[in-house]
Amino acid sequence: VSTISRAGVPNLAPYSFFNGVSSNPPALLFVTSRHEDGKKKDTLLNVEATRQFVVNVVPESLAEQMNITATEYPHGMSEFEKAGLTPAPSDRVAPPRLKESPVNFECELHDTLQVGAGDAGSGTIVVGRIVLIHVDESILSNGKIDYELYHPVGRMGGMEYSRTRDRFTLVRKKYVPES
Repeated sequence: VSTISRAGVPNLAPYSFFNGVSSNPPALLFVTSRHEDGKKKDTLLNVEATRQFVVNVVPESLAEQMNITATEYPHGMSEFEKAGLTPAPSDRVAPPRLKESPVNFECELHDTLQVGAGDAGSGTIVVGRIVLIHVDESILSNGKIDYELYHPVGRMGGMEYSRTRDRFTLVRKKYVPES
């Protein structure tokens, strides 16, 4: 998730709790936890200040750089710079998107929900309305994302991640009442 502070400092941090939640309006969420001392992380502070963020989906080729952005750097230090990644201008929100990511969701804050007392380990659900989606043409085939070209990764928990190279399809059944 990329954000920008009121002072204009860009921030980039990985979030494993992330999902689409609505198609009308298009919306997604991510969850940010608190630091061990209970303080809010830069991402949440920036979203609260600007009401905007960008979700940048991580392909396998960026896994190591993504891990670098998980480092708890001092407030105001740019993870883009530390990980050797490139901020790219967004079209509808102020925070930059990640140029190296083939899929970016520009979002405006819809709402937040605090889960827990606000101490270490508690979380804040951040729901954003998607205002623009960027998809790099290099991962498209016949107008759709081709996962053989894309290879996004997901965090399973702890230090474990998953690859999306082994997929299967399940066609949804339709209920047909008996006559």
